[in-house]
Amino acid sequence: MSNNKNKILEQYSLGKEDGRATSSRSSNLEFHYTIKHLEGLIKNTDRVLEVGCATGYYGFHYADKCQEYFGIDIVPDHINLFKQKIAERQIKNISCQIGDATNLSDIDDVSFDVVLCLGPMYHLPPNERELVFAECTRVCKSGGVIVFAYINKIGVYAGACIIDSRYPNELANKCVIENGTDDLRPDTFFYTTPEEMNTVATKYGLRKIKNLGTDFFVTMNIVDSMSNEQFEIMRPLYDQMTSYESCTGMSNHALLVCRK
Repeated sequence: MSNNKNKILEQYSLGKEDGRATSSRSSNLEFHYTIKHLEGLIKNTDRVLEVGCATGYYGFHYADKCQEYFGIDIVPDHINLFKQKIAERQIKNISCQIGDATNLSDIDDVSFDVVLCLGPMYHLPPNERELVFAECTRVCKSGGVIVFAYINKIGVYAGACIIDSRYPNELANKCVIENGTDDLRPDTFFYTTPEEMNTVATKYGLRKIKNLGTDFFVTMNIVDSMSNEQFEIMRPLYDQMTSYESCTGMSNHALLVCRK
């Protein structure tokens, strides 16, 4: 079980995760480019597991693109709301339950074609991230796809230095750069690098397909203040930033896509 479970529950206690994807233009970028990076990797015959499914954003997106979708999340409020939405929409191939990404003991070995882990890594220290790698690998079929979202410590700190006058500072240097934790909530948010994620994936026998950014903290204020016309002009640049691994380390959220 996650050692900081209570902190995670506290972080999401007010239902702030529901609707986050559409709360602002910058918030939507992570979801938009995650979906873009996964194009062609999920087939209509696949069984899909999402670890850290929140209130079902990706589940509803992929419902008509896979055979079966099953989500788990550590936050009971998320699962309760997700189940309510499933019932209201009467979608038959989606289900969900409460669960912990570090221990998927209720799920059989090699039982899913695609395993999406699109949130737990944000809240786990390195040793617990490895538990998630191990569990996601165990439940995925040979030849299947496993996807890990994570937060880059360099990208998030560089962005903070640009948009927040409190940064840089010595505490953030210690927390973010040295320890890979958030300076304000060090027991709730944990950061890493593309290289660290690649190394752990290799340790668990996974082959990298791509490791790309999905949003960039340094652009958050810019894209939120733009007109729609300005943002459409910027879109090709954002498409490029999220398409090259040379940019990934400067992203805020990123996506490691692997083949088992």
